[in-house]
Amino acid sequence: MATTTATQTSRSHSLTNGSLKTNGATTHDASYIPRGPVTTKLNFFNPPTDGSAPFNYVEQPPEGQPQRNFGDIEIPVQIDDIRGQEHKFTLDQNAFEALKDIPSAEHDFDNDAHIKKVYYPEVEKLILDNVPGVNRVLLFDHTIRRANPNANRAPVTRVHIDQTPASSEARVRHHLPDEADTLIQSRYRIINVWRPINGAVQSFPLGFADSSSVRDEDLVGIEHKYPDRSGETAGVKHSDSQKWYYWSGVTNEERLLLKCFDSDEVVRQTGGRVPHTAFVDPRSPEGGRPRESIEVRALVFG
Repeated sequence: MATTTATQTSRSHSLTNGSLKTNGATTHDASYIPRGPVTTKLNFFNPPTDGSAPFNYVEQPPEGQPQRNFGDIEIPVQIDDIRGQEHKFTLDQNAFEALKDIPSAEHDFDNDAHIKKVYYPEVEKLILDNVPGVNRVLLFDHTIRRANPNANRAPVTRVHIDQTPASSEARVRHHLPDEADTLIQSRYRIINVWRPINGAVQSFPLGFADSSSVRDEDLVGIEHKYPDRSGETAGVKHSDSQKWYYWSGVTNEERLLLKCFDSDEVVRQTGGRVPHTAFVDPRSPEGGRPRESIEVRALVFG
């Protein structure tokens, strides 16, 4: 006669929150969400070897030209988790801010026209409701990133800032040419609104540095070459003074605000711009969700 025995977890095998501990070694099942501090390597700016000004082509470069003429240098960095202490960080003090419990009527994120019709108004309202002093928002583009080999845009694993002071003013002049002279006389900002679109992040989380820990001399302007014009992003050199963070397991109902520029000279002393990068988390589970996310970029006035 066959007997059935209930399976029990032995002393040498224990399973908690997707983590399996076997004889003291920890492995993770596909549901595991990495949390807490982690040390991993980030890719920082390494200047062109010939001393020339750095550049990057956004699309296919001209024949004979490299995609970019600068390199990266990998440096191990401790990245702390803001989960549970989100209230400690603000756009004005740190250049990033975390928001929870944000509903959305956009679920598929597979049609740009639908995203602009449904999701853009939600983002505009989010900024108006949560960023003090704002009286006008212009959303000027968005990017969807997917951590799979066939994606058009993958997570960027290089520390950078999307804008510089020069390119931020140029953005105003590009999108609002008739009003630019007046608009730049008052406070204006560029803020990215970032979120996952396929559930809680398990791989390639987004790391970001506290702006108050980043020196101006850590930043290097990089010409960003489009087919019809040039912009400028900032590469970031490593410094031991930098303090790095991430928000573990960000969900579809959460939003991360990342400020790329602020014209307010007082605020710029602490919370003017936020270096950021996707990073490889060595704890990401095999078989977990590849990260999919959207970032919407906004000119913010007031």
